Amino acid sequence: MEHSLLVWLLPTLALVVGVAIGFLIARLAPNAAPSSTQRQLDDIQERFDSYQNEVVTHFNSTATLVKKLTASYQEVQDHLAEGANRLALDEQTRQRLLASLHADATQAPRERLTPPRNQEPPRDYAPKAPNAPGMLDEHYGLKK
Repeated sequence: MEHSLLVWLLPTLALVVGVAIGFLIARLAPNAAPSSTQRQLDDIQERFDSYQNEVVTHFNSTATLVKKLTASYQEVQDHLAEGANRLALDEQTRQRLLASLHADATQAPRERLTPPRNQEPPRDYAPKAPNAPGMLDEHYGLKK
């Protein structure tokens, strides 16, 4: 009987010791593995933050350049208007020049071209005379 008790006791004791050792290893080992995972996560987060900063910087620069472009356009318009006022010899010429400067903003949309009168779709074959042979005729294109 003691022999059967020993047969059950040794594997049970080995199982308990194995579970205890596995538990201790599991408690100590995750500190190493999550640190590399945490490091990777921090690296990805840092790259994402850097990318977001680049995007914000890009759009801020674009907005600044568009503002400069608008200001430059306004300066050109003002320069042309000033030149029209200063260089035009008479009032009628001055008004025509100023009207042409501001014509872009007040111009009505252009009329579309008129549609074709013939609504027949294009043919994918050549028309033929009523008694002439068609292209599939065996004598088509042959000289007699």
